[in-house]
Amino acid sequence: MNTHFPGLELVPPLFYNGDIGIRFELGVNDESSNCREGSTYLKEVDHRAITLFETLHPQEENLVLVVNIYDYRAFKRNLRLFASFIKSRKVLYQLKHTQIRDVFTEKDEETEHKTHRFILSCKTKDIRYQKLIKAICRQDLGIRPSMKHDVFFIHQKNHTIFHVYDDRGCDVVAASTEAIRPLYENDQSWILDYDRAEIDATFKK
Repeated sequence: MNTHFPGLELVPPLFYNGDIGIRFELGVNDESSNCREGSTYLKEVDHRAITLFETLHPQEENLVLVVNIYDYRAFKRNLRLFASFIKSRKVLYQLKHTQIRDVFTEKDEETEHKTHRFILSCKTKDIRYQKLIKAICRQDLGIRPSMKHDVFFIHQKNHTIFHVYDDRGCDVVAASTEAIRPLYENDQSWILDYDRAEIDATFKK
């Protein structure tokens, strides 16, 4: 991380914290308040998020899956949280847990709060990524299964980080523009208009 993303914290908003990145819009037409499983809104959210993920992460590629859990109470390691998203118990048992300073507290502020971070090295094919991405997209919609924690997919070879923050959008950051240029060129219509000018400038340098 420090070699390719110096100073970058794994915390949202990833796009605004990174030097090179794209922010994509997943949910369109502002229908989230009335959506249900199988709705046109959710189908488009799922399609965009999964398409972007699969473009970046071929099945045999090595990934690091990082999950931040912001629980200010005593937290006990619980593999059941991840079991339905990881295909193999052998892979699941390699999950590592660490406790770090609360990532949302300024470094010069005192805090007793902690972020519980889970890290798993695996391949794309080891993850039920479609199920996991759908769960992330449903975190604020009252639809189960849902994943309310921040999940980051780090591509070890291409040095990219992929983060769906909820049904509204997805951030992709990279160590170089070439690593994510295919997304920029092929999925132009999905780029969030609010940040389009900044993103265009980055890729036209």
